[in-house]
Amino acid sequence: MPDLLIELFSEEIPARMQTRAAEDLKKLVTDGLVEAGLTYAGAAAFSTPRRLTLALEGLTAESPTLKEERRGPKVGAPDKAIEGFLRGAGVARADLVEREEKKGAFYFATVVTPGRKADAIVAEVLEKTIRTFPWPKSMRWGAGSLRWVRPLHSIICLLTDEGGAQVVDLDIDGIKAGRATRGHRFMAPAPFDVTSFADYEAKLKRAFVILNAGERADAIWHDATNAAFAQGLEVVEDQGLLREVAGLVEWPVVLMGSIDDQFLGLPPEVLQTSMKEHQKFFSVKNPRTGRIEKFVTVANRETADNGATILAGNQKVLAARLSDAKFFWENDLRVAQTGLEAWTDRLSNVTFHNKLGSQKDRIDRIAALAREIAPLVGADADLAEQAARVAKADLSSEMVYEFPELQGLMGRYYAEAAGLPTEVAAACQEHYSPLGPSDDVPTAPVPVAVALADKIDTLTGFWAIDEKPTGSKDPYALRRAALGVIRLVLVNGLRTELLSVFKFGIDAQPMKMALKGAWRNCEMEAKRIEEQLADPSFVGSLISGTREELEQLLPTIEQALEDSRREYDAHVEHLNEGPKDLLAFFHDRLKVYLRDQGIRHDVIDACLAMDGSDDLARLVKRAEALQGFMSSEDGPNLLQGFKRANNILAQAEAADGVEYSFGADPKFAETEEEKALFTALDAAEARIKPAMEAEDYDTAMAAMAQLRAPIDAFFEAVQVNSDNQVVRRNRLNLLSRIRQTCLQVADLTKVEG
Repeated sequence: MPDLLIELFSEEIPARMQTRAAEDLKKLVTDGLVEAGLTYAGAAAFSTPRRLTLALEGLTAESPTLKEERRGPKVGAPDKAIEGFLRGAGVARADLVEREEKKGAFYFATVVTPGRKADAIVAEVLEKTIRTFPWPKSMRWGAGSLRWVRPLHSIICLLTDEGGAQVVDLDIDGIKAGRATRGHRFMAPAPFDVTSFADYEAKLKRAFVILNAGERADAIWHDATNAAFAQGLEVVEDQGLLREVAGLVEWPVVLMGSIDDQFLGLPPEVLQTSMKEHQKFFSVKNPRTGRIEKFVTVANRETADNGATILAGNQKVLAARLSDAKFFWENDLRVAQTGLEAWTDRLSNVTFHNKLGSQKDRIDRIAALAREIAPLVGADADLAEQAARVAKADLSSEMVYEFPELQGLMGRYYAEAAGLPTEVAAACQEHYSPLGPSDDVPTAPVPVAVALADKIDTLTGFWAIDEKPTGSKDPYALRRAALGVIRLVLVNGLRTELLSVFKFGIDAQPMKMALKGAWRNCEMEAKRIEEQLADPSFVGSLISGTREELEQLLPTIEQALEDSRREYDAHVEHLNEGPKDLLAFFHDRLKVYLRDQGIRHDVIDACLAMDGSDDLARLVKRAEALQGFMSSEDGPNLLQGFKRANNILAQAEAADGVEYSFGADPKFAETEEEKALFTALDAAEARIKPAMEAEDYDTAMAAMAQLRAPIDAFFEAVQVNSDNQVVRRNRLNLLSRIRQTCLQVADLTKVEG
C-alpha cells in the first residue's frame, strides 16, 4: 500500500488563508479518492508561506472492480429507448437478460466498472482539486487559464512503496508534477528531489524550512520568552498574532528591539496595538511596572550580523508609526481636558442607522434608558446618565479613528483626563462588554447600567424597525447583544422585569416617536380642515361649485383620516407587541445558554411557562432547582404520578364537560391511602406557598418530593372512577389538588418522562 505526497509550491500565500487552505486540500483530495474507490490509513496537511502539503499513508494501490445490475426498459419497449439504455450502461444487446417482475418483464444489464490504478485516480482528483480550489481570492498569470492564490510554480505528486517512488503523470497548464521542491527563498533556493514524506520533511528542515506551522509557532514563542526572561521582562501573550506570524515565515528568527524613550509614556494598549497592527511585533513588558518597554519581531532568515540591520530598519519604521500614535494621543488629551462634549456633539453627524437616527440620537436614548435601569442595578441615576452621555465620545477621537479596536479603552483614559468620576471612566471602557461568551462581565453598578442600556437600545431599536435575525443571518449581532444582556443579568444576580425595560426602550425609538408625532399632526390638520370647512367664506373662496360637490368632498377627507388612523393603529399594535416578541427572542437565547450549562431543555420550558418569565435571575434559579429535583430519585417518580393524575383528570373533564378544580373533601375519603394523600397535600401546600413567595425553590421542591409516596400509594390502592358518583367527583377533585400543588412550582406538563 503506497504513501502519497503532494506539494503545491507557489509565491507567498497570505497568512490568514494558509490554515484553511491546508484543510481544504486535505478534504478535497481525500473525499475525491474515497469517492473513486481508494482508501487510506491516515492523512496530514501542512502549510508554509510558499507551499501547501498533503501526506497520505496506506493508500490502496487500486480501486476495486465493481459490478452493478441495472434495470432497463420493459420488454417490447421502442428500440430507441433500449438503445439509449445500452449506451448508458455500456453493454451490447446480447448482454441483456429478461426478468419477470410484478409490473411485467424488464431488461436487465450487469455493468462492470473495472478497477483503476491509484496513480490515475490521484492525477484526476488532484487536477480537479487544483482547478476548483476554494480560495477566498485567486488570480491568473501568464497566458494560462489556471487560477491560484498566487502564481503556482511546481507540483510534487509522489506515490511511494517498497519498490521506490513513482511520480504521478500530471500536467496542469504546463506545470508537470515531479519530485523536486525548493527550500528557503534566500538561504537554500536550489531545487532538490525527495522520495517520501519523511525524506521531504527532513530535507526541508536542512533547507531552512519548518513545515509544521505549530512547530514554527512553538519555536517563536520559546525563543521570544527566553529572550525576554533573560532581561527580566515578559512577552505579552497574543495567540492570534502568534499564529499569523508563524504563517509569515518559513524559518523563524526571533529578534528583540527597544522602543525609544519618548514613546514609553504612551498607554501600553496603544503601544501594543500599534506594533501589532502595523508591524506584527510582539510587545514585551516590564512585569514590575506593566509598561511596554521592548518588542519582539520575527525575521524570516539568519544574517551575518545576527539581525542587527533588520532590527535597525524595524526600529526606524516603528519610530515613525509611534510618532503618529503619540501625535494622536497628545491631540486627544488636549481636547479631553476641556471636556468630552465636543466629541459627543460631533456624533450628530454620524449615522447609526437610517431608520434609527445618528449616534448622538442613540446616545440620548441610552442615557435615558441608563437612568431608568440605574435603580434596578443599584447605580446612582445621575452617574449612570452622565456615563452614558460620554461613553461613546471617544468614537470621535483621532486615536480610535486610527485604531477602532481601542474604542472604550481610550474612552476611559480620556474620561480620566477630563476629571470625570471613576465610575464614569470605568463605564466608558466596560459598557461594550461582554462581547462574547468568554469575555469578562462588568460588575460595578454604573458600568452595568450603561452596558445594559447600550445593548437593550440596540435590540429594541432593530425590533422597532423589524430588522430581526433570520436563520444564520444576524448582520447587527443582535444574538450577541441578547446574550450579553443575559450574562449581565445572571452574573450580577439582577432582579429586572425585562418587559417594562423593553417597552421603555421601544417607546423611545424614532419609529414610535415619529408615529406619535405624525398622528398628532394628522389630528391637528383634521381639526384645522373641519374649522375651515365650517367657515362659509373660506369654502366659498376655494370652491366654486354646488353644495353637492362640497358634500362629496367631506366624505373623502373623512375616509383619508380613517385610513390614517387604521395605519397608525397597525403600526402601534406592531410596536406594542415588540416587548413580548423580544422577550421570546431572549428566551431562545437563554435556552442555548442554559443548555451549555447542562440544564435540560424540557426543564427550561417548564420554567418559562410560569408567570414572571421576564425576570431571568428568578427563572434560572427555578430551573436550577427543578433540574436538581429531576436528577434525584423522587423527581422522575413524582413526575410519573403527576402525569398520571393529570391524564386521568383531563380525560374525565373532557368526557364530563366540566372542570374538576374545587371541592375535594376528606370526609368522602374511603381508604387510608386516600386520607393520607389529603394530609400530605395539606402539609405540602403549607410549605410550598410560602417557599414560592420567598423564591426558596429548593424548599418548594423538597416539599413536593414528599408527595411521591402518598401519590404512589393512592394510585396502587384506589380506583378513581368509582361507581359512586360522589366519591368519583371527590377523587377527581383530589387529583386536581395534586395538579394545582405541583404546578405552583413549575409546569410539569412540559417535563419529559
